[in-house]
Amino acid sequence: MEVSKRWSKTEPNLVTEKEIGVAKLSAHQLELANLIVDSLNLEHVKASEIDPHTPLFRDGLGLDSIDALELSLAIYQKYGFQIKSQDEQNLRIFSSLAALTEHVQNNRTDV
Repeated sequence: MEVSKRWSKTEPNLVTEKEIGVAKLSAHQLELANLIVDSLNLEHVKASEIDPHTPLFRDGLGLDSIDALELSLAIYQKYGFQIKSQDEQNLRIFSSLAALTEHVQNNRTDV
């Protein structure tokens, strides 16, 4: 993934996004972020710009319960396992991109 560069007003050198606080995604996180953006038609969101620790719901990415169902279906189709709606761990699983990625990597059957 290419890191874009910006000019710093205080330093004559270029400053990378990583240095100014934009989180870098792992390959697995980026793959899942793309699935989220594509399956939920999030036209205003770039997968590469999703912070892996930002909440997926409410004030974070702004997803709702219908989005969770659609995302669960997309995960099932791509990774071969179900996230059941009554699972007591769903709040933790869907808490952030990082948490969801960890769950997917631990449960996927497509590899």
